[in-house]
Amino acid sequence: MKRAFFIPAFLSLSLLTGCFGYPRLLSYPFDPGGRSLNSLASELNPQISGRYIVFITDRRGSQDVYMFDTVTRDLVDLPGLNSFDAIANHPSASQDGRYITFAASRQGRSAIFVYDRETRQSRNLTNNLQAEVRNPTISADGSRIAFESSNNGQWDVLVYDRNGRPLNIPQEPR
Repeated sequence: MKRAFFIPAFLSLSLLTGCFGYPRLLSYPFDPGGRSLNSLASELNPQISGRYIVFITDRRGSQDVYMFDTVTRDLVDLPGLNSFDAIANHPSASQDGRYITFAASRQGRSAIFVYDRETRQSRNLTNNLQAEVRNPTISADGSRIAFESSNNGQWDVLVYDRNGRPLNIPQEPR
């Protein structure tokens, strides 16, 4: 009976701390000017990847993607990423922070985009897909993007490479 108590207590303790001391509290100062992670604006859908946190904020009056570097404790400049005529949501970043994927709605049409910080270019991955799309996530190396699509009248998961080509992910027979 004592043994049963120690095993769950040990497992509970390891789940709380994890392999690397997680969870940990990230404490960054509030900046009323909007130049840090925390501001007076709404901060939505935060995702952490490596040293970066990507999130949606309405600091400029529209829902935009922002990236925060936890090492330098600064916002990362993302030229050419955000536009006033699009509503962005659900960002995700590759482990090295080079690629950012997000969903955006423009004129009532949703799309999945991938942004390359090195080239400062955004690519619409779902331009040829006649369906609603949402909730993208990018692989750690930035090579694949998975997202939900309502192409067949139900929500399915699709996987594309970062150039916008659908990948055929084989399924095991049932």
